Amino acid sequence: MRLLWIPLLAALSVQAQDAKAPANKKKDPEQIGNRDVGKGINFYSLEKEIALGKQLAARVAQTAKIVDDPQVAEYINRMVQNLARNSDAKIPFTAQVIDAEEVNALSLPGGFLFVNTGLILRSDSEAELAGGLAHEIAHIAARHGTRQASRAQIANVATVPLIFLGGWAGIGARQAAGVLTPMGVLAFERGFEAEADMLGIQYMYKSGYDPGAFVDFWEKMQALEKRKPGTLNTLFATHPPSESRVIAAQKNIEEFLKAKPEYVVSTSEFDAVQKRIYALQGKRRPGSEKNAPTLRKAPGAGPSDTKEEDSRPTLKRRPGVQLAETRLAE
Repeated sequence: MRLLWIPLLAALSVQAQDAKAPANKKKDPEQIGNRDVGKGINFYSLEKEIALGKQLAARVAQTAKIVDDPQVAEYINRMVQNLARNSDAKIPFTAQVIDAEEVNALSLPGGFLFVNTGLILRSDSEAELAGGLAHEIAHIAARHGTRQASRAQIANVATVPLIFLGGWAGIGARQAAGVLTPMGVLAFERGFEAEADMLGIQYMYKSGYDPGAFVDFWEKMQALEKRKPGTLNTLFATHPPSESRVIAAQKNIEEFLKAKPEYVVSTSEFDAVQKRIYALQGKRRPGSEKNAPTLRKAPGAGPSDTKEEDSRPTLKRRPGVQLAETRLAE
């Protein structure tokens, strides 16, 4: 009779472990790559979605000022590929940088992503930038573009390509074309934005970045809105309010992400790319005054202690972790 209790106890143990995991796979970062986050009403096959994205990306590239600098392009493309590998996306990604001051990025169906220099320069760390890129990758992984277009067709909203014009420009284009968007569709778009935040935080977390950087970025945007009211009302018109995003992001991090011993916050390469963009734009990086003092090494002085350290990524250690543990992780 005692043998009968063994499988029963094992089953109860498995159930107890499963109870700790989120019931919704979309909220469980351990399920990344093993879930269908793009499930929903969609009139586009994946092949048609990629073809549509390629067509739209060509139009963007023709009208926008693309930054073709090898250093900037390679860095952003490498970040996007790393984040995409740690996402639910099943398609290849193409990333390009647009020379534009707006703090924004554009994700098109089929794996085509554009990021403004404004977003790169406004970010205070590589992790903040990764949060913005991961958000756009989440849109693509969840097929939000074609799902939204399908939803719009059902709601009899005309001119489907206008759906893919994001931000204030897209809203203005729809209004200029006389397209009336039902309130239900607008609410649906905000739902996609919230889902992209949740998934994007998971993707940057799995890629090794500090997920708290996403919160830091939106707190900064919230402070900017308070200083200059109306700034974000146009820039992020289809996004949830900044305060709501901060609260939701903090909740997702606390409830669904297990703390790691350390995270990547920033790298010297991120700083170099920001400097490169300022140089390409003919501007001086804020904080680098023209007459700033320089240090000279005294004759016979040893090599600098910071040279090797500057090339390494900045790591954020979780409070309470012992030194021996962090060395092992490094």
